[in-house]
Amino acid sequence: MSVSVSASGYAVLAEGVVKRYKEKRQKGQGQKGQGKQGGDGGKRALDGFDLAVRPGTVHGLLGPNGAGKTTAVRVLATLLRYDAGRAEVAGLDVAREPRRVRSRIGLTGQYAAVDEGLTGRQNLEMFGRLFHLGNRRARQRAGELLEQFDLTEAADRAAREYSGGMRRRLDLASSMILQPDVLFLDEPTTGLDPRGRGEVWEAVRALVAGGTTVLLTTQYLEEADRLASHITVIDRGRAIADDTPDALKNRVGGDRIEVVADDPGDLDAV
Repeated sequence: MSVSVSASGYAVLAEGVVKRYKEKRQKGQGQKGQGKQGGDGGKRALDGFDLAVRPGTVHGLLGPNGAGKTTAVRVLATLLRYDAGRAEVAGLDVAREPRRVRSRIGLTGQYAAVDEGLTGRQNLEMFGRLFHLGNRRARQRAGELLEQFDLTEAADRAAREYSGGMRRRLDLASSMILQPDVLFLDEPTTGLDPRGRGEVWEAVRALVAGGTTVLLTTQYLEEADRLASHITVIDRGRAIADDTPDALKNRVGGDRIEVVADDPGDLDAV
């Protein structure tokens, strides 16, 4: 797969992005009680957010609840309009070319969006038809994805019978119907047991090996460490750190060895 990139060489690029949400005011409150940027029209969920994702990699977006991770994904996926700054995905301007951006991306949210009354195969065929592939191509693409995500044996079982990890893999497969250049994964392993998380991780690695660029939001340091070649840490709508997992861990601190002497008289020698 050839991944579209911006002139800067990045598959995803955000520079100084601002997204404001208007806050509800209680009766009689007036202008008091607005968010930290109350004077400019509401609370800033993104407050000058910067991000640069290299093509063909997993880039982790790490931060606590409320840090702005999901807002960043929704902005980059054209689901929210931002108020200031600049953003490009797959070489396209998010604000000026949202329809073209949507044709190049996939999005998987925090919870699996599959119809549990349908089989895995029927789910994928349905998504294919929704993407205007036509019945024949939708069936063909469903078969390809079932094999790619190791779901062939369960293809004709109802999705309600799938384990959490299998439902997640089916959800990932549905986001790959159009073979997107960039895939946004918003906390994809929330609520999964260790086995389910491992299944999703393997599926993500396979996608990247095929050339897809993945932006992964997560609260789990272990998940970002296992999957991402680069991590951006976000807090209060700003990127506060950006580096490789090893470099970020070294910044926090190295290893410490604790030695206990049996005899206090041996302390100098120890």
